[in-house]
Amino acid sequence: MNDLKHASASLPTLKSADASVRRRSLMAGCGAHAVHDGLTDVIYVLLPIWQAQFGLSFAQIGLLRGAYAGMMAGFQLLASRAAKRWGRERLLVGGTALAGLAYLLAGQAGGLTVLLLALLLGGLGASTQHPLASSLITDTHEAGGGVKQALSQYNFSGDIGKTLIPGLIGLLLTVISWRASVTLLGVLGLAAAGLLWWLIPARSESLSSQGKASKAITGSGSAGGLRALILTGTLDSAVRMGFLTFLPFLLKDKGAGTAGIGLALTMLFVGGAFGKLLCGYLGARIGMVKTVWLTEFTTAVLIVMAVYLPFLGLMVMLPLLGLALNGTSSVLYGAVPDLAGPGKREQAFAVFYTGTIGGGALAPVLFGSLGDVTGVPIAVILLAATLLLTLPLSWLVQRGLDADARLYQGAR
Repeated sequence: MNDLKHASASLPTLKSADASVRRRSLMAGCGAHAVHDGLTDVIYVLLPIWQAQFGLSFAQIGLLRGAYAGMMAGFQLLASRAAKRWGRERLLVGGTALAGLAYLLAGQAGGLTVLLLALLLGGLGASTQHPLASSLITDTHEAGGGVKQALSQYNFSGDIGKTLIPGLIGLLLTVISWRASVTLLGVLGLAAAGLLWWLIPARSESLSSQGKASKAITGSGSAGGLRALILTGTLDSAVRMGFLTFLPFLLKDKGAGTAGIGLALTMLFVGGAFGKLLCGYLGARIGMVKTVWLTEFTTAVLIVMAVYLPFLGLMVMLPLLGLALNGTSSVLYGAVPDLAGPGKREQAFAVFYTGTIGGGALAPVLFGSLGDVTGVPIAVILLAATLLLTLPLSWLVQRGLDADARLYQGAR
């Protein structure tokens, strides 16, 4: 009887401790996402400065940007496998520290060679963030629920980092040298690594084990559904990056100047950031398929409207377009844990992010070549048509989710 009373008394304490683990894991994952995405996109601010400083050609500029993105995309799957050997939290902290060290090295660069080496190292460090932080949040939240909502917050935090860090560095560059600014980025990366080391709770491994055990009970995943999900995410990312490439030219044709184009992109990104947050919650409420059909069909219609609307009409529409354009990604991320088999979440997230980043990298090249032949308006309309391919794919994803649910019901 005393043992029963003791167990009952300790239950609220355990629940409180688990809630603390989930909260700290979410803060760690969101913080890692914000810092890494900020360190990735701040390169766009620095490239013109490096070009002027070192006399680089556009091909060399492309090489620098491609080196970071290529390393980040190419090593995500390897990072997920390495986490099984050395530990997910340890590798996430190490990758963040490596990204910081890369910027410290870039701050000392005297030419293209050292810059290229620094960005290769930075991309390697960044490759750990997406698969490991997202799987950390997933596993620690599964036992207590709210996985999809947590992933939408994680997704939203990346856009916050993309907005704040490049913006702050842009302001700093008006008062201090680029070398000092880049060195501060390196210090930020190292400080973030130290904060992650402190913030990620020791009990996250035990909660992760509970989450994986729960997954083993609730189903074995769906390989076919996961493949359809990865293809859906790849097409969604390809259209998003392709449209972002063409949008400045659409705006220019409508009479926008440099300031107008900058304001338009800001409005689109602000809408996109909130779309990632809101659509994750919407997906948890009405389901993945309904949300994807709503956001993707809306995005396709608004992209076509962007071709024909006058400048002021397009500016008014851009926040809504950004919300739909970016919002789908949160819903898709939230389905990855449901379709991954037991113990394969890091790998599933790695493959998913590799596909989406790869699609986003290839789309501007492919649709840019198409735009040279057909003109920008036709290429943009074809982008919208490509997006409609995600609608039947999302139905295949739902079939995989339903099959996994049936297996769970049968097991019970």
